[in-house]
Amino acid sequence: MNKKLHGRYDGLKYGWLKDARRFVLLLAAIYLALQLVIGFSFVNGNSMEPTLHSGELVMYVRAGQTYDRGDIVSVRTPSGEYYVKRIIALEGDTIDLKDGEVYLNGELLAEPYIKGRTLEQPGTVRYPLRLQKGQIFVMGDNREASMDSRSFGVVGRGQIKGKLWPDRE
Repeated sequence: MNKKLHGRYDGLKYGWLKDARRFVLLLAAIYLALQLVIGFSFVNGNSMEPTLHSGELVMYVRAGQTYDRGDIVSVRTPSGEYYVKRIIALEGDTIDLKDGEVYLNGELLAEPYIKGRTLEQPGTVRYPLRLQKGQIFVMGDNREASMDSRSFGVVGRGQIKGKLWPDRE
């Protein structure tokens, strides 16, 4: 009888150890997923209105992304801050601002998602601007309230942390 009781005790002792190991593995998997695959960001301010609103939590995908014009991305600016912005132009594109409108490769860019006029901002950007290899030009949808590539310049692919998921138009 003593042997049966002792055997049952050993099973309980090792059962919690197996559960703890599973829990630690689950935590490690979640941590790796957050570091390598997905990320979260809060929209700070009204620069992406009407598409996104201040305080909104968005999820972005980090891994294996290709970026296109119109994609909304989380980007790290040269100052080290993180912003949520829309890709307007990619490497090889020429962007120009005239009369509150955006011209991409010489043609007026159709932007049904924007709010306000797109005016030049104080900074080092001179138009027309031709983007070099690896450069991306980003802007907020609320053009009159957005700090974006018009003021801090182009960003590199390495500064993009990920593309918002699900896609928002």
